[in-house]
Amino acid sequence: MEKGNRVAIYGRVSTGEQSVDMQVSELTDYAQNRGWLIVDRYLDCGVSGSKESRPALNRLMNDARQRKFDILLVWKIDRFGRSLKHLVNSLAELEEVGVAFVSLRDSLDLSSPAGRLMAQLLGAISEIERSLITERVRAGIRNGRSKGRRLGRPRLGGGSRQNFASTGKWCVSERHFGATWDFPWQRPPCPAFQNPLAPATSAASPSH
Repeated sequence: MEKGNRVAIYGRVSTGEQSVDMQVSELTDYAQNRGWLIVDRYLDCGVSGSKESRPALNRLMNDARQRKFDILLVWKIDRFGRSLKHLVNSLAELEEVGVAFVSLRDSLDLSSPAGRLMAQLLGAISEIERSLITERVRAGIRNGRSKGRRLGRPRLGGGSRQNFASTGKWCVSERHFGATWDFPWQRPPCPAFQNPLAPATSAASPSH
């Protein structure tokens, strides 16, 4: 088997009602017209392109790292992935292991100079996207602080570490039943706490 023309086909459809046959047929014809030898077909059926982890895609990337093929052929680039970050990272990994990426309908061939330029543009767009996301997060934090909002995780149950350190009891705010919870090893239990979900008990009958 001659190296350099071994091609792997990847196809994907989002729902089980769709068929991947059309993609496979067109890709097979294209590979044969180019004189490429198809070594395997990786097909994800009923899997969203927004998922980075897909059974066939995971197997494909593992085989690419082992250089079981030289070219990855897809029908359209969105069949391979819809997340720009995932797409850029995957293309970079394929380039690192020496596997060319070809998208039939997008006329994208990363083994050519024009295709490599397109990959660099995708990387630049991804970098801009990451910067914009970071800036939006920072702007949200600044806006929250300016309005006096407490950032970070809320304390469990509204309890106070200081109260626990001084009394051994976890004090809960009024919106949490207005009670002080005793720990199991403390006796007697706190009489102020009554489970609001427990059935109401009738008054004790007088002793005879």
